[in-house]
Amino acid sequence: MHKCIYIIMVFMVFTSFDQTEELFYGLEWQESLSSARAKIESHAQEVSVYSPDKTSFPLARKKEEHLVSLNYNSARGTIAELVFTFADDKLVYIEAYGNAVKALTGHRKDTAQTYMDFKGYWKDLIIAKTEEDKVWLLTPEAAHPNLFTWNNPYLPVNKSNNDPIDPSVLIPEYLQMGASLEALKPALEAASAFTYEQQLDGSDPNAQLQIDCFGVPYAGFLRKFEARFGDGKLNVVWILTGKGEEDRLRQRLVQTYGPALYQNEDWEAYNNWQVMLRKDKPEILVLTPELAEFYRKDYFKQ
Repeated sequence: MHKCIYIIMVFMVFTSFDQTEELFYGLEWQESLSSARAKIESHAQEVSVYSPDKTSFPLARKKEEHLVSLNYNSARGTIAELVFTFADDKLVYIEAYGNAVKALTGHRKDTAQTYMDFKGYWKDLIIAKTEEDKVWLLTPEAAHPNLFTWNNPYLPVNKSNNDPIDPSVLIPEYLQMGASLEALKPALEAASAFTYEQQLDGSDPNAQLQIDCFGVPYAGFLRKFEARFGDGKLNVVWILTGKGEEDRLRQRLVQTYGPALYQNEDWEAYNNWQVMLRKDKPEILVLTPELAEFYRKDYFKQ
């Protein structure tokens, strides 16, 4: 199978988190909530912890927790709002707002690279959105599903985004596989918070154009959809997920489509091979009937 690699995926090759320790007084990725809280609350005016009853954060298998800090005195200035997200009691994601860009990136000597409205310091997995004064700090696991485009609803500035999201894994009706780009583009834009269109590099013989759809509700979370068009028709959609939610997604897929038709170490096939659960890189793949049959015979030899 073919999948383009572009600037966002540069995240995955870096594992240096020194910036997090420097900016937050020794705070480390994968640190437990209790340990992190002790370090955070000594520098914050107020700290609160939120533990939702239902886990939907893609990196969490069983439990997600969000520690919100107000008026945090960082090493480089006071940040109005911060949320530290823990997946199964390990710190994996940070979102900051209010003096965030200056405090977390103003000291840097390197130049940020631009992707849409974001400025990324890819080496350190730090992404800023200057016009909103927001900064995201990510682990590689959080970078894969593009969580810098997600606004954590527990951050006070994002509180209007806390509506529940349908947990269904049914493919949305507007996502008509095989339909034309002209017919589908308005529906994709309407279903997304924002979109980004790119010409592909030719490595995928089945597609020439991709529309990245951000903030699409699916399976209980706001996702990135990568909708691919070959000869002007939609034939592949990649839905980016997290490894932590693999079991939840599997249970919903089985409930919706029945037991997997095929499975190996890296893949599971559902819905007549048109919906695939990918496990080596956490994603759901949606195919046209024609491509599903091609992959079944030629790729999986079934």
